[in-house]
Amino acid sequence: MNSTNFRMYARRWAVVTAATALAAGPAALTGAGSAQATEEHGSASAAVLRTGLDVALLDKSVNVPLTVSLNEVHAPRSAQKTVLTADLEGVDKGRPFSVLRAEVADAKATVEGERAESSTTLVKARVHVPGLPLLSLIELEKVTSKAVCEAGRTPLASATLPGSVTVLGKRVTLTSAGTTEVTVPGVGEVRLDLSRTETTSRTAAATALRLKVAVDPSKLNVAEVNGTVTLAEAKCEAPAAPAEQPADPAGPAEEQAAPAESGESKTADVRPQGTRAEQAAEADLAETGGDSTTPYIAGAAVVLLAAGGAGVALSRRGRRN
Repeated sequence: MNSTNFRMYARRWAVVTAATALAAGPAALTGAGSAQATEEHGSASAAVLRTGLDVALLDKSVNVPLTVSLNEVHAPRSAQKTVLTADLEGVDKGRPFSVLRAEVADAKATVEGERAESSTTLVKARVHVPGLPLLSLIELEKVTSKAVCEAGRTPLASATLPGSVTVLGKRVTLTSAGTTEVTVPGVGEVRLDLSRTETTSRTAAATALRLKVAVDPSKLNVAEVNGTVTLAEAKCEAPAAPAEQPADPAGPAEEQAAPAESGESKTADVRPQGTRAEQAAEADLAETGGDSTTPYIAGAAVVLLAAGGAGVALSRRGRRN
């Protein structure tokens, strides 16, 4: 009785567990599926310009954030907008001001097959910040960045810079990499981080210029501007490499031969083989403990019983007659 109750309980528990898993499965796997999608297919993104600035106003003790981007794209997309304007409440009576103007401002991001790639190009560009409508934060001829990530290969990141730029009206000679600081009395300071590239086993990132800005123009109701401006940014992540088929440790079927045996063992194992029906009968007899003569004995017993029954029937019929 205890065994029967235990089996019934085990079956009910298995059914409840399976139903719970099926109900929770989709919700539990949604996050995992979306997280694996990027890893499996790769990703690419690019932005010509990105700002993260805090603008302090003269007539109010508040900071107004200026967070904008130009031609920020994610694969598979591209953009070629060359002008970016922004509106800030309390700055220049709410009129829009130009953040960037350029002759060329391209951003591209693609993911195809096992390759993810992004690139940016900025030509003859001028960047402005609030409070300095006539003086450019930076003027440059051309900068580019590129990131390439391919499954199974080392990611690549690169950025190019012009020989010189103009920062707050001051001409500055650039090196291939490193940091350059520019100070203009009565206006502010700008720190330039040049050609920053980073790579890992599957990712790459390149930034042509990153400016750390601290200016105090005291114009257009702007007291201070602090933050960062990023120019020509490209990033990518390689798609997951295709899984390799595991080698069969046992080898092909024809190579899986049984180990050689001695002549004695082969002779001992040899025995006559009957039909499938006879082999099945032998197997059944082996399970019940009988031998090969058991079927004949059983058949004879059936015949004797039938004959005995017929004799009794004839004897009774003779008596009646």
